Amino acid sequence: MLKKITIYSLLLLSSAVSTSHADKIVTVGIAPHGGAVILGGSVIPLKEVTLAAQMPGRVISIAGEEGDEFNAGDLLVKLNDDGLLAKRQSAEADLSNAHTAMKNAEVQYNRELWNPRVYNPRSTGGMAFPSMFDSFFSGQNGMGDVMDSGNKGIERHADLVTQGTQVSSARARISQAESGLREIETKLRDTQAIAPFDGVIVNKLVEVGDTVQPGQSLIVYSYSKYLRIKVEVPARLMPGLTKGMVVPARLDVNNAQINVRVAQIAPAADSTQHTVTVKFDLPEGVPGGPGMYAEVMIPDYNSPVRALPIIPKAAISRKGSLPSVRVINEEGVPKLRLIRTGDEIDENSVSVLSGLKPGERILISTGDGL
Repeated sequence: MLKKITIYSLLLLSSAVSTSHADKIVTVGIAPHGGAVILGGSVIPLKEVTLAAQMPGRVISIAGEEGDEFNAGDLLVKLNDDGLLAKRQSAEADLSNAHTAMKNAEVQYNRELWNPRVYNPRSTGGMAFPSMFDSFFSGQNGMGDVMDSGNKGIERHADLVTQGTQVSSARARISQAESGLREIETKLRDTQAIAPFDGVIVNKLVEVGDTVQPGQSLIVYSYSKYLRIKVEVPARLMPGLTKGMVVPARLDVNNAQINVRVAQIAPAADSTQHTVTVKFDLPEGVPGGPGMYAEVMIPDYNSPVRALPIIPKAAISRKGSLPSVRVINEEGVPKLRLIRTGDEIDENSVSVLSGLKPGERILISTGDGL
């Protein structure tokens, strides 16, 4: 029995010696670190809108499928507009008739202004002057007839008012016809869903041939060149956040660790959950897309300062879904252990939130490893 133990000890010592030649053993250090809370959130596009139907009708065309890119002003969805086109033709005809009536009313008004009927009940002739002057020169009593025509002046004023009223009515009919035409043009525009900005179709909610009603959603359209992380932050953590502040984050794609900037803080907390919606800007070109899970580290100034383990970055392996290190156990055998990293201390070191304790020994590969 003693012989077996001695052989095992020699084998263990030999393994430790060979490991020390291939890897470097370091001790996990400590670094003072303020309290922080890791919160989960979702990646969202910078802008996203849901285009809804403004008019009832049948969908006759959709510009593309989910993921297709479009420019601002492109037609995305078109509804049937045959009925509105017929109404527009009728409105254009009404407007043309109103303009014709306006011209006739203006002619009648000008004739009454320059050639009053009360002074020339018959057809006008003579000197090509208004009939008032004809009656002045050709009348039997001359100027006296004109001076005695007080009632004719009243009649002439009434005729001018009548003709002027017809001009005003014709002008009003033109305005009415133009308003009706503009209303139909607006309804025609409402049969089209236009891209409000450069972006992609995220979700198509209707198909060609569907009949829709006003308010029914057609497509979800977003601008995804720049992304954000949306997080519901407990109200007690809000004193630790300010607009423009940079905090660490982790994406659920290759466990990418990045820094994000506080872009928007909701002005009020949710009365039920007692949380505040905070949006963080992601750097351009990050992996993944909208809907992806992400984590953000929020400073917690309510918790005391605590000591966190600190290790070299070279000791971390990222072959799995989470980072891991090789820890030397009590028997001197390296064991793989998953950890959760925190802030970068410097360009070579990083803090550890969970998985390690200060004083433990870990391996740093200097060759091919184990």
